[in-house]
Amino acid sequence: MVDLTKEMADLMSALGRPQGKTGRALLFVSACSGEGVSTVAREYARCEAAFARKPVWLVDADLHAQSQMLEMGQDTARFGPPGPLSRATPDGSAFFTLSPHGHDATGAPIPDEKYLVARAFLDRRLWVTRFRAKNMAPGQRVKLFDRTTYWQALRRHAESIIVDAPAMDRSPAALQLAPLMDGVVMVVSEDNGDVQARINLKNDLEQVGGRVLGLVYNRARQPSKTALRRPFGGVAVL
Repeated sequence: MVDLTKEMADLMSALGRPQGKTGRALLFVSACSGEGVSTVAREYARCEAAFARKPVWLVDADLHAQSQMLEMGQDTARFGPPGPLSRATPDGSAFFTLSPHGHDATGAPIPDEKYLVARAFLDRRLWVTRFRAKNMAPGQRVKLFDRTTYWQALRRHAESIIVDAPAMDRSPAALQLAPLMDGVVMVVSEDNGDVQARINLKNDLEQVGGRVLGLVYNRARQPSKTALRRPFGGVAVL
């Protein structure tokens, strides 16, 4: 596992602490696959959880390739032992919907929130979600749901909500989620992707109402002497 504690502390300093009575929701996304978004989001959530007054939630929004809960469960030295599976919604809502709806053995419809679970790590300071794709029936499809109370409800119980979105070259999910977040952090890798794709992503995020706070420069060969730069906003060089 990659340890980015120092770099994530720098990023926390650049972004500032959450303000107000409700938690802050941050979306992490990249233009191209393989740029390290899931690793950066997970490490940032771990770092925030160490200092947070309320729990930090890491929401795995890549509904077709869930990995966060598995990765954390395999690194108990840094995340602690996983807690039992729990509900991942405070009000019975979900940030996705299934079509057609599933039905249980009695024929009753299965609510969307039943497909979402969570586990606690770090003595319940850090929670991570998992979409139960294996519970989907043949022919069912899942899509993000814009008209949901999920994010507002979770903000009341969390210090921060860190959302790990799939790369734009695989899914437009980030464009649906960005307007619902308090800010977006782009992740770019020196050895993946191209400049134009990143510029397009930034422009697209802003056009849908997303607030791009900055970018994380991942896998830099020659780390800058200055930890923070600001071409898009606050930028942490890793």
